[in-house]
Amino acid sequence: MPVLHCAHALLPSGWAEGVAIHHAAGLIIRIETGLEAASPDATIALPGLASLHSHSFQRGMAGLAERRGTSEDSFWTWREVMYRFLGEITAEDVETIAAFAFMEMLERGFTAVGEFHYLHHQPDGTPYANPAEHAERIAAAAARTGMGLTLLPVFYAHGGFGGQAPNAGQRRFLSDLDGFARLMEASRRAIAGLPDAVLGFAPHSLRAATPDELSTLVATFTDGPVHIHVAEQVKEVQDCLAWSGQRPVEWLLAHQPVDERWCLIHATHLTAEERRALARSGAVAGLCPITEANLGDGIFPGADFLAEGGRFGVGTDSNVEISAPGELRMLEYGQRLALRARNAMSLPGLSTGRVLHDAALAGGAQALARPMGIVPGARADLVTLRPDAPDLAGRSADAWLDSYIFTGGHTLIDRVYAAGALVVDKGRHQGHEALAGAYRRVIERLAGSL
Repeated sequence: MPVLHCAHALLPSGWAEGVAIHHAAGLIIRIETGLEAASPDATIALPGLASLHSHSFQRGMAGLAERRGTSEDSFWTWREVMYRFLGEITAEDVETIAAFAFMEMLERGFTAVGEFHYLHHQPDGTPYANPAEHAERIAAAAARTGMGLTLLPVFYAHGGFGGQAPNAGQRRFLSDLDGFARLMEASRRAIAGLPDAVLGFAPHSLRAATPDELSTLVATFTDGPVHIHVAEQVKEVQDCLAWSGQRPVEWLLAHQPVDERWCLIHATHLTAEERRALARSGAVAGLCPITEANLGDGIFPGADFLAEGGRFGVGTDSNVEISAPGELRMLEYGQRLALRARNAMSLPGLSTGRVLHDAALAGGAQALARPMGIVPGARADLVTLRPDAPDLAGRSADAWLDSYIFTGGHTLIDRVYAAGALVVDKGRHQGHEALAGAYRRVIERLAGSL
């Protein structure tokens, strides 16, 4: 049985020395501690984190929407840029961009992804003969890179609350209930070749699914996680109030069986009662701090939510910048700015990095319905740090985590093991050159669409 030897590793019980991780078929079988290895595979080993919310195709437009328009820019104007970008992307491009994004995630501390997959059709909106054409491309990208995949096909039928007609920019996303059932079945086949893949589903938002459609989806697809965008923007909250008399999270908690199976993406704009009710539900808040900052969404009330027992994970969303420590750092810094305090999401005497990392690990595992961490039954995913890095000098245990998250970031990553296989060495993915070259050629062609 293969064994990974770590001088120091972060286990659920805390830091341990002389750790031997026995694995088979990509999964951790057993763990021993207190052993010595002449040449360990890692000096400092962390469990890989989950990016619980990604639209991988948006990696291709990162940096191309940073020019101010003639009116005030917002999420809604950014969305129009995204629609234009989508007009040229082929199925082959979807695979190439996803593979590049997944490669970067692995190089930067993520070993699993929740792909919130809503790009289903051809550029003119015509369905492919195979409804899972793009799902197969995403699965292929995960297989090529070693990324653990939770695929979340998206139901998207309307352009606004109350079943409003979609606009032309949304034509590549759209399904009715029958079409979505076919998409789900085809998506299940698309990921069948990945031994650890998970299938969930994602009603895009309360804007994109009517109450009856949402209830039908939840009653029909009873396995796997449920993810939904909610309360990301102030306008969304205002529009939901005008439609229903309730705020988005308030409406969702009152009308759907929101529990541990659910992940509410963003949930940025909450009242105190909504925040407490969400924490009580056991659902995960899917936070994407870098994207939320990039789009000007607002700041989730993380410190209060965590203090109330709320569960959260982090995602890369638009993939404008991919970094596991960067998402955690942005989350904490947002709280510090909002509250004008330091170590806002920690507890007295505890390492802020450790609190953030542990919470994101647990929340990501729950949201993606896959065991994670250095524990038997989980995929053998490790992120190791450079022992010679100046930013780690003179530090140990939780101070390593604090320096990783708040100082060196993903530049401190040395190796990454995915399902027990070495996929990143000296900070670089084994397929970096080929994947980056293919991506560059696609982007050079697509950049003109903006």
